[in-house]
Amino acid sequence: MSEKIENMNDSMKQGVNLQKLLAPLALVIVYAFFAIFGRNFFSYTTLVNILDSSYYIGFIAIGVTFVIITGGIDLSCGTIMMAAAIIGGTAYKTWGWPMWLSLLLIIVVGTAFGFFNGIMVSKLSLPPFIATLGTMMISLGVGSIVSNVRSATFPARGAQDGWFKGIFKYITPNNTSIPTGAIVLFGTAFIAYIILTRTKMGRYIFAVGSNKEAARLSGVDVQKWEMMAYVVSGFLAGVGGIAFAAVYTTVMPAQGQGFELYAIAGAVIGGTSLSGGAGSVLGTMIGVYIMSVLRSGLPSMDLQSQYQTFFTGVVVLGAVLLDIYRTKKATEVKVLTPSAEYKEKMLKEIAVLKTDNSPAAREKISKLRKEMNSTYSAMVKKEKEEKMLLKKQEKDFQK
Repeated sequence: MSEKIENMNDSMKQGVNLQKLLAPLALVIVYAFFAIFGRNFFSYTTLVNILDSSYYIGFIAIGVTFVIITGGIDLSCGTIMMAAAIIGGTAYKTWGWPMWLSLLLIIVVGTAFGFFNGIMVSKLSLPPFIATLGTMMISLGVGSIVSNVRSATFPARGAQDGWFKGIFKYITPNNTSIPTGAIVLFGTAFIAYIILTRTKMGRYIFAVGSNKEAARLSGVDVQKWEMMAYVVSGFLAGVGGIAFAAVYTTVMPAQGQGFELYAIAGAVIGGTSLSGGAGSVLGTMIGVYIMSVLRSGLPSMDLQSQYQTFFTGVVVLGAVLLDIYRTKKATEVKVLTPSAEYKEKMLKEIAVLKTDNSPAAREKISKLRKEMNSTYSAMVKKEKEEKMLLKKQEKDFQK
């Protein structure tokens, strides 16, 4: 029995290791494909554009990873990010707030919406899909109401209050762009990785996603930690709003729908399971860059926006199917037949004998192989006959 458990654990470990390699391999393949077939894709300018477009998606993807690990979903992270950004921009442009306070307001608004989501899901027991769908609409409306359906323009680079743009992109005196935002994004990802893998909060978030009832019976405050996941998502949506304002300057009202799909797809491609209980922030980052490479690579092949939308949808569906396959494989329990158990036992004996290069050992290996082949064939034949007989009996019984 212990041997069976060890074999099952070994196969599960191999599956997990394979899954960890899939996302990085996909990123390399996608980038190499566009580098070969895309027009002017393999350049420093395109690389900077890929990094720039990944900042805001990367932040909300990290946040949504926390939520998905709990077994939930956050459809509002994109619109929360844009609502927070436009409210912060309105505070600076219309209300006359100082820039540092306006940026702080963006984070506060995002965190407040995350807290609102957490209350509805954990305290009021609303389904995450419905709760965050409602918040998506509310945040769209709030952003438009506060800004009076007008765009918010942040100061340009080089202006007195445009200092925060240098955090995400530094321009050298000879006009070379250095994407310093990548350092901020990966620093945030590393902190999130530490939280999920080295702290009580991370352990409890995984526990809630694996089995909420079992976690509750074990003394875990399920409501608290489920709420914290949504708060983290809201907070990082606020950080994403600052990143968006730093890169694109102008924020339009009623923007943000669709960004959550990129974030969720990035998380799922990176190995976060939609059923909860499994996920990796570092994997999410790779998934985000796959989405960013696609968004920059498809135009390099002269594909119009409708084709870009089509292929993005295909990637999202592929990510979900991959998640279903991973979940199925992870929960699959293989039951060895007597013939398979016999063959496995004999192969282990042969493997032990192979360490001895003496003529006697080689002769014994040859005999064991012949015995194994004949006995295994006979056992398989007998099992097939028994299976056929059982099927015949089932048919006769149905008649």
